[in-house]
Amino acid sequence: MDTTTQTTTIPLHHPLLRGDQRLRIALVGLPKSGKSTIFQAVSSTSIYRGELLGTRKDFSESRVQIGLDEASVVDLPSIDALHHLPEEDRVTLKHLLWGDRRPPVSSHEGGEPPAPFAPPQVLIQVVDATALQPSLELTLELSLLGRPLVIALNRLDEARRKGLFINADTLSQQLGVPVIPTVAHMGKGIAALFEAAVAAYRNQVCPLPEPASPHLQIALQPLGRTLARPALHKAFRVPQSLLLMQLAVGDDYFQDELLAHFPQVIPEIAAACVAAEEHLPRPLADELHADRHHRAATLYEAATRLGGSADDRRWKRWLDELFLHPRWGLVGSLAVFALVLYVVFEVSAVLDSWSVGPLTAWADQWQPQSTTGVIGRAVIDGLIGLVGIVVPYMIPLVMLLVALEESGIMQRIAFVVDRGFHHIGLHGGVAVPFLLGLGCNVPAISAAARMGQGRERVVAALLITFVPCSARSAVILAIGGKYLGGLGVFAIFAMTLVVIAVLGRVLSPRFGDAMPGLIQNIPAYRLPRFRSLTAQTWERTSDILTIVTPLLVGGSVVLALLSHAGADATINTLLMPITDWWLGLPVVLGVPILFGILRKELSLLMVYQALGTFEIGPLLSDVQILTFLLFLTFYVPCISTFAVMMKSLGQREAFYSVTLSVGVALVIAGVARALMETAAWVTGGWL
Repeated sequence: MDTTTQTTTIPLHHPLLRGDQRLRIALVGLPKSGKSTIFQAVSSTSIYRGELLGTRKDFSESRVQIGLDEASVVDLPSIDALHHLPEEDRVTLKHLLWGDRRPPVSSHEGGEPPAPFAPPQVLIQVVDATALQPSLELTLELSLLGRPLVIALNRLDEARRKGLFINADTLSQQLGVPVIPTVAHMGKGIAALFEAAVAAYRNQVCPLPEPASPHLQIALQPLGRTLARPALHKAFRVPQSLLLMQLAVGDDYFQDELLAHFPQVIPEIAAACVAAEEHLPRPLADELHADRHHRAATLYEAATRLGGSADDRRWKRWLDELFLHPRWGLVGSLAVFALVLYVVFEVSAVLDSWSVGPLTAWADQWQPQSTTGVIGRAVIDGLIGLVGIVVPYMIPLVMLLVALEESGIMQRIAFVVDRGFHHIGLHGGVAVPFLLGLGCNVPAISAAARMGQGRERVVAALLITFVPCSARSAVILAIGGKYLGGLGVFAIFAMTLVVIAVLGRVLSPRFGDAMPGLIQNIPAYRLPRFRSLTAQTWERTSDILTIVTPLLVGGSVVLALLSHAGADATINTLLMPITDWWLGLPVVLGVPILFGILRKELSLLMVYQALGTFEIGPLLSDVQILTFLLFLTFYVPCISTFAVMMKSLGQREAFYSVTLSVGVALVIAGVARALMETAAWVTGGWL
């Protein structure tokens, strides 16, 4: 076996922001701008929550993965301005300015710093696009902090519905900072937003100077000269422009600290303010407010236009409302998979009648008695079983899943289920491996294992083994769809969701710390290309020829020989406590269940061979069929899954996975059988 490991080298042009060098990003903005929605979209399952010191204002902090970098993202309480703040809001400003490092002027304050982490290195101001101008006034104030700033132009979809069209590029040029359009509750633009934040830090992209109007600049010159003292800046540790503005508007906190530490400067500052007002039509603070309001209005008018139409994107917005809406997105996602199962069910019935039916009728004409003949018939049965699984069930299912990925719908479903994954201790970043598991568990587990360190890596891989892959789905559709109907098939798939959710809550505390939050990208919609569709379908089903065919044919031959020699009875007898006593199944199904470890499709073929017919309905009751399918759905997917688990997570977790899956399968199938038989007895008859 070739054990050569291929490695990929990625050149780094700058040090990674990880570990002690992790970037610190603060989300700021007006109330109801969407800060918390963005935070929830990127946060991990391990969120540090607390209150800013001396307030009832909550903050949240989480590690987030941004490409190869990491950041600590803090969702701070909303803030309306930087001056004349109530005490509880002022604490937010103190954290923005100083974090856990108090300046000399506040050394007299008792207790701990406002929050137990350093000040942010980058600010992300979340702006409500439907009420842009008030946010721009706050932007002009935040520009005085001298920190790299990125603006999230949020709720852009609502603005467009109201006839507001905002040119983000124009706004970016006017302010000198990146302006990223986002629709936070749909996950749009979030990946670009945090990539821009990292780039802004590395390039130290601070806002362009936003000076007051010329007449105010002239009026404030004496005050600026008065404040140009190293001792003042060392004591306050804030930019000169901010200190000037705070004292010019008469901010209570800055004036009180100045009076306490530099009382000799107060008369000079008062005189400078009086001198400034001599050249102004109104008090200095009012003039500064009016000027800031005017500059924000000018920015708004330069970047915004009313009216127009976006009909060419209406269908995209409609689809996003269906797949990404916080309330209806999950319904839309479930509807997609229900449609997929329905289409596969309907298409499979037709393809099955065209392929397997004629082949089975032809093969039934030959009933050999010799050993050679038995082997020949077993090979034919194996190939017929292969055709009956791959053509009607596996290929349509895999092709539809690939089409969902190609169109961009699968990624939207992954974003929506992120909220659900958080409830079971996982981040939505593992949603894509879970969805890949619907095709095959092997690449899905590999994808989950590549996520990095942390409990998500292990727990996700363990839970993926319970995702019904295309092989198990083919068995469920082939037997359940034929004998239990659509409701029975839906019940089996619904049970897998319940089991995964419950096990997620149980397993997550068992493993280590959570990974950083992962930012999911929402690609543009596009029509699947036929060449790519067929190529990826072939890639995901090509192992049928190299792996499944030998297993199916070989397993068919082994089972036929066991039956011909009478040895299968011994295996079935040994497995009787499971098949007959616990599951209530015919004893002859012991060997098919055992061989299902090799490949689930093999179990289906062996069931047909063990029962001597492709029509098992007359031989098994509905309770037995459902019990058999539940057990087959939850116990060890296949030996390939076990192998990739050994390779990705190690021997211990691989054997733990086997033990867990067998135990869950026995419990679920046994309890389901008992409940159904009890219900049948209560209603007056056995199913």
